[in-house]
Parts: sequence; C-alpha cells; structure tokens
Amino acid sequence: MATEEKYDFIVSTIVPALNEEGNIDDFCRLFAEMLAKAPFRGELVFVDDGSEDETLEKIIENAAKYDFIKFASHQRRRGLTEALRTGFAVATGEVYVFYPADLQYLPEDIPALIRPIARGADICTGWKQGKYNKRFVSTIYNWFSRKIFNLKVHDLNSVKAFRREVVENIFLRQDWHRYLVVLAANEGYRVEEEKVPLYPRRWGRTKFSIWRIPVGVLDMLAVKFQITFLRKPLLFFGGCGVFVFILGILVGLYAVYLRYFLEQGNRTLLYLVILLLGLGMGLFIMGFMSEGLTALKEEIGDLRRKNQTIINKLDREDK
Repeated sequence: MATEEKYDFIVSTIVPALNEEGNIDDFCRLFAEMLAKAPFRGELVFVDDGSEDETLEKIIENAAKYDFIKFASHQRRRGLTEALRTGFAVATGEVYVFYPADLQYLPEDIPALIRPIARGADICTGWKQGKYNKRFVSTIYNWFSRKIFNLKVHDLNSVKAFRREVVENIFLRQDWHRYLVVLAANEGYRVEEEKVPLYPRRWGRTKFSIWRIPVGVLDMLAVKFQITFLRKPLLFFGGCGVFVFILGILVGLYAVYLRYFLEQGNRTLLYLVILLLGLGMGLFIMGFMSEGLTALKEEIGDLRRKNQTIINKLDREDK
C-alpha cells in the first residue's frame, strides 16, 4: 500500500468576507474536515471587509472553537485586493490560498490546488467547472486575457494557490488581484491550473455588479501597458515621439511647397506643424523621464527582493 504524500509546509487559506454571516459556520466546519485529511498543516485566515451584518461575530465565535483560525477586520469596505493584503500580513504559511467565503468553492478542493505547488509550480489557478450565472461574461473576459497576455490558462478570475514569495515580489494595485497570474507569469514564475468545481451560492447575494465589466477591461489594458511598454518606456514614447516629429517635418515641407511653389498659403498647416513638432518633442522627453523612473523602480524591486531573502534566511536560522 502506497504511503500518503505529505507536504512539509504550512498552507494559509485567506478568505475575504463581506456580509457572509450565513456561510461562516459551514465554511469553518468543512475546512476542519478538509484539514483533518489534508497532507499539509494549515491555517484559515478570515478578513472581514467592513461587513454590515454579523460576519465578524461569526468569525470570532468560530475562532474560539477552532485553533487554526486567525482573523482581521476592516472598519470600512476597502475592496478585495486590500483584504488580501491584510490577509497576507496575518498569514504565516509558506503557501497562500485565496478562497471566497460564499461556499461556491468548497474547502475539500483546496488540496487539489496545493498539489501542483508541492510538485514545483509557483502558482496554481483554478479552472471553474459547472454552471454559473456569469459564465458568458467570464468566458469572454478569459478569452481576451489569453490573447492579450499570451497565457495558456483558462481562468484568471478563480481560486488560487501560490507561494508566499510570489506576492512578496509583485505589487498589487487596487482590483489587480484578478491579474495575479498574469503578473506572476511576467516575473517568470511557473504557472499551472487545476479544475475546480463551482457550486450554487447557498446563502447571501453575489457581490458582482455590471460596473465591474468596464473596470475589468480598463484594468486589463493598464496591466498590459505596464508589463509591455513600461518595461522600456523610451522605446514606446520615444518611438511615438520620433514618428510624430518626422510627420511634423513632412507636413512642414508640404506647407513650404504650397507656399513658395504654388503660392498657396495655409495657416492651418502651420498650426499643425507646430502641434506635431511640439507633441513629438514632448513624447520623446516623456520617454526619457519614464526610463529613469523605470530604472528606479527596478532598483527598488531588486533591493526589496534582496531584503526579503535576508529576512527569510534569518527566519530559517531562528527556526
């Protein structure tokens, strides 16, 4: 009989919760059942994001009942990305898992996300299986994401497991949690995916609103711009500036031809030349300035990684 596989690391499951009082008890019970059979040690980190019901009270009750529960709370709603940041600060595990509190994903599927991490992956994203109301929107969103970011994974906006170092080396702006896989892949981390069942919501109401669609599209473009053009801003802004400047020269030559060879003055062309030359020079200067800011950002990022390496080394020595 084969020996059950055991993992020598702690898994911190981070669960942001907003007005989920009816799901907390069942989530904790199911998590306890999962943890009793799991091949890893684990903790459950709740982050109450300014709930207006008794979510925080339910979390406190369960924390007194189960010794694996930790929690934090926000006085007001600060959003999912900030809730995750708070959870990262509280968590002590080497591997993090992002899970919602609505029980549309069950704790019993957490080990499936951890398995690829134990075998060498840096981040494992879930691939939703089953019927759900936002399936059409999710399909379109993920199709565009795969094309824009050249990723092979099917689902960016699902549950995830990832090594702690991934979020230590990546800066998450507001609402950029859904692009964690993209940012991790851009930094060279190994990405895998695992099919995860999605179940109907048992209690409460969805937090999804139609306004998240345009926000998601704009965020997608912002992430693409950051990881593509802001790596070498002089190449982008400088190239655009040179093109516009040359276009201004050509329009100027055409204006000279009209004025001195055909004797047709055109003041509009003169204004256009001034605009194009000024815009071209402005874009080129912007490229130089952005290049300096990018170099500074990379130096800060490198310094942060070195500091984190030292901290991790000291932690291992203390243990």
